[in-house]
Amino acid sequence: MESGHTVAVVGASGHTGRFVAAELRDRGHTPVLVGRDAGRLRKSGAAHPGAPMRTASMDDPLSLDRALEGADAVVNCAGPFAVTAAPVVGAALRAGIPYVDVAAEIEANTDTFTRYERDARDVGVAVVPAMAFFGGLGDLLATAAMGDWSGADEVHVAYGLSGWAPTAGTRAAGRVSRQRRDGRRVLYTNGRLEYADGSPQAAEWTFPDPMGTRAVLSGFTMAEVTTIPRHLRVPEVRTYMTVEAVEGLSAPDARGPVAVDGRGRSEQTFLVDVVVRSGGAERRAHATGQDIYAVSAPLAVEAVERILTGRTRTTGVASAGEIFDAPGFLRALSPHVTPGPLHEGSASGAEHATAAPQRWPGTGTGLAARPPLR
Repeated sequence: MESGHTVAVVGASGHTGRFVAAELRDRGHTPVLVGRDAGRLRKSGAAHPGAPMRTASMDDPLSLDRALEGADAVVNCAGPFAVTAAPVVGAALRAGIPYVDVAAEIEANTDTFTRYERDARDVGVAVVPAMAFFGGLGDLLATAAMGDWSGADEVHVAYGLSGWAPTAGTRAAGRVSRQRRDGRRVLYTNGRLEYADGSPQAAEWTFPDPMGTRAVLSGFTMAEVTTIPRHLRVPEVRTYMTVEAVEGLSAPDARGPVAVDGRGRSEQTFLVDVVVRSGGAERRAHATGQDIYAVSAPLAVEAVERILTGRTRTTGVASAGEIFDAPGFLRALSPHVTPGPLHEGSASGAEHATAAPQRWPGTGTGLAARPPLR
């Protein structure tokens, strides 16, 4: 992508928005800092001398139109996305520029996928929701693991988080989602989203080394249930979260992330493990990194770069794995994300035989299969 592109960052004064603005500057682009609070925006602007700053209100379309003037694309980091996605997508379509967001809200993503399908295609721009740690990364891994399969029986996505110190935005989004669901859980089963009472179930998942077997909650559902079925023919998408992450997220006195390095990342580490199963065969991929909020920035910015340089497979509303070359995208995330090699084996319940490891296109590494859920 040529330097000098201008990208509006809505929610630039928020935690993830600051990472996105910094990533744009690091790659030689100009962020336009957009926010609802002028005071917070000025504080964030101190880290980006010369960057334009514009205030906008979600209930004022004209202010959003002015905020996007001169921008080549927009990244929406302002949650809850149940409130912000529709107004910002609408402004992007009026401006004729690509839209990317970092939403982890299942219902908000579903709304974006369904509401703007025709309008985005008619305008001829890309609209990519959930282009972040939740939603985007798992979708890319599942797409890469699926490879040449035309479909699969099930996809499992296990989140190996060392802990979770939620931001204020995460907590607010969670409250909105719980209200929309009336406290129920959401699942993707039998080829559709379903709602169920009760709590996620305790289980164990064997992650790749060095994480190993960890206690998880099965049915702790995140945004992959909206992104993966968008384009992969699979009737079951099941997700799992390490118990220590759930405990951190639900703690009544939960504090936000604390920076431990010069890039502002927290000490949190992650391993996302994806298993795709079809009949008796299984394919698997994983990726590791640090700080789920920080890593959403290179995911979103890489998406913007690829859209603006025409490295896409479709236009209109699309998920990460649907619009981008998944293996190539994952390789491009280095050093922020380290993808593990693809591998293939046979599955029989919790145990399955090791088979010859598959390889990422363009790499020379392989990894044997492991038993996941117990």
